[in-house]
Amino acid sequence: MLKKYPRTFHLPWSRSRTDDDKILRTVSHFEGKEVVVTEKLDGENTTLYRNYIHARSLDSKDHASRHWVKMLHGTISFHIPEGWRVCGENVYALHSIYYGHLTSYFYVFSIWNENNECLSWDETVEWAELLGLETAPVLYRGIWKEETVKSCYTKQSVFGGEQEGYVVRVAERFPYEDFKHSAAKFVRKNHVQTDQHWLSKPVVPNGIAQTY
Repeated sequence: MLKKYPRTFHLPWSRSRTDDDKILRTVSHFEGKEVVVTEKLDGENTTLYRNYIHARSLDSKDHASRHWVKMLHGTISFHIPEGWRVCGENVYALHSIYYGHLTSYFYVFSIWNENNECLSWDETVEWAELLGLETAPVLYRGIWKEETVKSCYTKQSVFGGEQEGYVVRVAERFPYEDFKHSAAKFVRKNHVQTDQHWLSKPVVPNGIAQTY
C-alpha cells in the first residue's frame, strides 16, 4: 500500500513557518527519551518501495531531477522487502541551497516495515547499509536536552552551503500513528520553500565531493 509521508510538525522555536504549517505546542513527549537529530536537507522527499517510487505526492510525474533516484531505485528495489518503504531526501537538484560536497544524491531518514512501523534508528542504519544507501548526517544522538538540540543549528551544512535546519526523532521504533509525537523539525529563518516552484526551472545538479 502506498503511503504519503506524514507532515512533520515544527518545533516551537523553528524560525521559518508558513500559514499551513503545524507547530508543536510542547516538546514534553521527547523528555527522557533517546533522540537522533539529523541535518534537514533541502531536497525532495522521496519514497522507495519494492515496485514503486514517488515524491511527496503519490502520483508524482516524471521530472529530470528525479531520474537519478529512479535509476538508483532500479538497482536496489528487489532488495526492499515486500510491504516496506524507504524514505529519504532526493538532493540531485538545486532547490534553495547549493550543496558542493555531497557523497550521494539520496539520503535515507526513515524506513517503514510491512506493519507501518518506523524502524529504530539503529535498524534504519543497518538496512541502509544493506541496501548500499547513505543516511542523513547525524548531528546529535542522546537523551533529549533542549539546549543541545537547539545547538544543532550551526548555519553550515555538512555538505557545504547553508544548513536548512534539522530533524529530531526518537531513536526507538514507533508506529505511523505516533509520528506527530515521535519526530519534529527546525527550519532556518526565511528559508524559501521551493517544493512547487523549482520544478518549472532548469535542473541544476548539486555537487558531489571529489574522492581520491
